Amino acid sequence: MALLVNRENKDVLKQRLKEENIERKTISFYRYVSITEPQQLRDELFKTWSNWKCFGRIYIAKEGINAQMSVPVQHWDEFVSYLNNISYFKDVPFKHAVDGNGKSFYKLVIKVKEKVVADGITDPDFDPSKTGTYLNAVEFNKALEDPNTIVVDMRNHYESEVGKFDGAFTPDADTFREELPLVIDHLQGQEDKKILMYCTGGIRCEKASAYFKHKGFKDVNHLQGGIIQYAKEVKEQGLESKFKGMNFVFDERIGERITDDVLSECHQCGAPCDTHVNCKNDDCHLLFIQCAACAEKMQGCCTPECVTIAALPIEEQRKLRKGRIKNGPECLAVYKSRLRPNLKEIIKNNFTIK
Repeated sequence: MALLVNRENKDVLKQRLKEENIERKTISFYRYVSITEPQQLRDELFKTWSNWKCFGRIYIAKEGINAQMSVPVQHWDEFVSYLNNISYFKDVPFKHAVDGNGKSFYKLVIKVKEKVVADGITDPDFDPSKTGTYLNAVEFNKALEDPNTIVVDMRNHYESEVGKFDGAFTPDADTFREELPLVIDHLQGQEDKKILMYCTGGIRCEKASAYFKHKGFKDVNHLQGGIIQYAKEVKEQGLESKFKGMNFVFDERIGERITDDVLSECHQCGAPCDTHVNCKNDDCHLLFIQCAACAEKMQGCCTPECVTIAALPIEEQRKLRKGRIKNGPECLAVYKSRLRPNLKEIIKNNFTIK
């Protein structure tokens, strides 16, 4: 049987998406459910959704599904009906993006994983089904007014940097796996307090709330549907948005604006900015915040070294990558999120932005 993956060049796919004239919905959904044959289900979904030109990033595991997708409007009813006919996903709730233009993914990727959210939990007695209390936007806003509550952002540092609820504890972590023990340590001794947690679409909080209860916290609550659903309810019901700034999303948009507040700054010059980009050096792709002026001066790159590398012919870049693999990371200016380079200092010492 042919390998059910998309091998086309990403630049070709992105251009095709840009030129297409069909209307799309950007949605996300998840469900923790016991799936007996995740690989078989994965292949069935890939074949069906490919025929409808659905795009997205979907993870399937024995514990459930986590999906972010772009679905053609003309196939939306079929898409919903199809999922409802699969027992695992019947009546699964969808979160619709605030920015609904659908230009969020350019291909379909479905992967079978050990877990739909890597959590690092190995405790055999942990039951992820024993979750905390769901709160809608009205209930969450009301709970935020209580000065005795503790608000926890269950997202990564680069997500909370551009948007968050006022007063939230924002762990300095790159992954959910890293974050869980950091939050438990931070809340130690406060097991009797009311805990409010939130994340992008709800899936991380779903598991985290159950884990916090497992660890002895008595009053654990989480925002139903995450920031995506919260923003929708705020808009529809005319509520005050207590979430400020940009909601980081894991697709081509990178972020969708919730309020006009800009909470962060350009990592290169310090100007107010909340636009995340990936370094244009294909062998770096550091995720960082870059204003329009720095994007022009630095040609979309994070450091002077990456500007030089990105300007080389592609064959020269490939040679350097081979050299990096053979000789170690010191031969290229490649930074990963966990290293968090001080870009302002690097540019100050090596390159002047006028």
